[in-house]
Amino acid sequence: MPVKQLAEMRDRILPMLRYIAEEYRGRVPGGYPVVVDAPERGAVGIELDPSHALYLTTDGEAVSVNLSYRASRYDTRSSASRQKYGGMPIIDARTVARDVDDQTLRNLIAELTSRWNYGQTVIHLSDT
Repeated sequence: MPVKQLAEMRDRILPMLRYIAEEYRGRVPGGYPVVVDAPERGAVGIELDPSHALYLTTDGEAVSVNLSYRASRYDTRSSASRQKYGGMPIIDARTVARDVDDQTLRNLIAELTSRWNYGQTVIHLSDT
């Protein structure tokens, strides 16, 4: 059942991923973005660069979302009560409801692109 659920989600998210890949081509490192389309192997997603990716995956029992990104190197919002390692890889794994809607899928993609756009080493950000 989860592979079938992933295949159904794939049909809805793949056009969005292809659109983002086309929009970010030229803004990301060479060879990226990469759209992964392998629901039969348990993964559908996009990689914007080596450290920014969004995957819908299944382990055979449930479908989950894996959002990976780098922690900000310069974070003035961090507290003094804990140590924060800048540039540390973060993998945010979440479960996905069986009846996930398109808006939730779009929000996941927006979260990935927002985290990539916030990166301090991104030099090709422009609205013009």
